[in-house]
Amino acid sequence: MINWFKPTWMVKTIYNVSPARLKRHGISAIFSDLDNTLIAWNNPDATIQLKHWADYLRHHQIQLVVVSNNTHHRVSKALQGLNLPFVSWSMKPSAFGITRARHRYHLKKEQVVMVGDQLMTDIWAAHNAHVKSIWVQPLIKTDKWNTRINRFFERRIFHILKRKYRQTMIWRGDIND
Repeated sequence: MINWFKPTWMVKTIYNVSPARLKRHGISAIFSDLDNTLIAWNNPDATIQLKHWADYLRHHQIQLVVVSNNTHHRVSKALQGLNLPFVSWSMKPSAFGITRARHRYHLKKEQVVMVGDQLMTDIWAAHNAHVKSIWVQPLIKTDKWNTRINRFFERRIFHILKRKYRQTMIWRGDIND
């Protein structure tokens, strides 16, 4: 059961993930959480950093799809002007949102990586959907009230994972760093 929470990779920030390294692993699409992964949870709008990174991924033929548990209104407002596809109300940790996005964009499981800042939603959902995962550090140290509950359990799960997988449970600059 603890393996359900083990990410494929741990990277400090999504903005360091290299398209070339993703392609070496056969990945052509990043499914990403929104809050505290792409933008701060309390920021209603996209940042210039997100815009540049999305353009960079497009230039390297990597598709970025936001898979969020947030409402349609929250996600569409946050991504306004970026021309990024998304799945709202994704019901993570279930595989529902990831599977819906995969089918919508005709992607195989091997082509997708799910990125997120939470073990108990994003990484667990990736395992449930049988796709690779990248766990990133939250962009800011605060969380919405309902996420704080997950963070409490996440700290305990991380300690167990770290004991079991000493060599791989290390924050890196990029995948396979």
